Amino acid sequence: MDLAIIIVSYNTRDLLVACLDTALTGLQRSGLNGEVWVVDNASADGSAQAVAEHFPTVHLVANHENVGFAAGNNLALRRIGQGAASPRHFLFLNPDTLVLDDALGIMVRFLDDTPDAGAAGAQLLHRDGSFQHSAFSFPGLAQIWFDFFPLHPRLVESRLNGRYPRRQYAQGQPFEVDHPLGAALMVRAETLHQVGVFDERFFMYCEEIDLCRRIKAAGWKVYCVPQAEIVHLVGQSTKQFRDRMFVALWRSRFLMFEKHHGPAFRWMARRLVRFGLWAEAQRARKAYRRGWISSAELEGRLAAYREVAAW
Repeated sequence: MDLAIIIVSYNTRDLLVACLDTALTGLQRSGLNGEVWVVDNASADGSAQAVAEHFPTVHLVANHENVGFAAGNNLALRRIGQGAASPRHFLFLNPDTLVLDDALGIMVRFLDDTPDAGAAGAQLLHRDGSFQHSAFSFPGLAQIWFDFFPLHPRLVESRLNGRYPRRQYAQGQPFEVDHPLGAALMVRAETLHQVGVFDERFFMYCEEIDLCRRIKAAGWKVYCVPQAEIVHLVGQSTKQFRDRMFVALWRSRFLMFEKHHGPAFRWMARRLVRFGLWAEAQRARKAYRRGWISSAELEGRLAAYREVAAW
């Protein structure tokens, strides 16, 4: 089998249906021998029922609880490993994506033709077709600063903030990166067998960064493939619980710092985060005084900031 596509969903029924339509069409258009798996994390919006009803060829795993993104993907990987057909590549795809044209074929052919490539990401686009950053440098202290203090837009868009120049995407040729965004990440099966599956301690966020760090540490390269275009609608699952997802983001980032950085980095990172949280709290209080957010929204934000600052 050429490719197994794994989609972990949570309360994104309509987006998931659209994603599956394009993924299945993409497999057919690309002439790939592949299959699609959906792991639904106890959605309350009928997502699992919609998959079962409208997509009989899709393998559905309906969880009774939300186990998170990393564990959801690993569950599908274990099920696939028990089958007779073993795919050469895996695509971890978010439900808020739309596969365009021959994106799947382009990515599979790139991995087949590039022996040192352990993983590859697609060129992500916004709904209107405009550019979206699709790959990043591994996060450092500067990126923590920019999370809280964006400064000039040119700096936010720069390598200082982990972005690759737009001209590299525009050239239309694959280029090496630290990690693609996990919304559309294809990994060679051989690589995954060597470095292991997702670390399930990452409930949400940073799991693809951790995986790519392990891939590169094992001697493989990671690429962005701009010719393969996929629409990414950005954060449709996580926007349901913004404050809790803020906490989840920083819990995952602190775990990543513990795994991949030394004591000096972690000491500085925590102080940068606490200073940034203090600034965010001041902004939230100002927004409340001006009537831009409600008292409930203010308290939700402040509670999230306090929880992260206490770590």
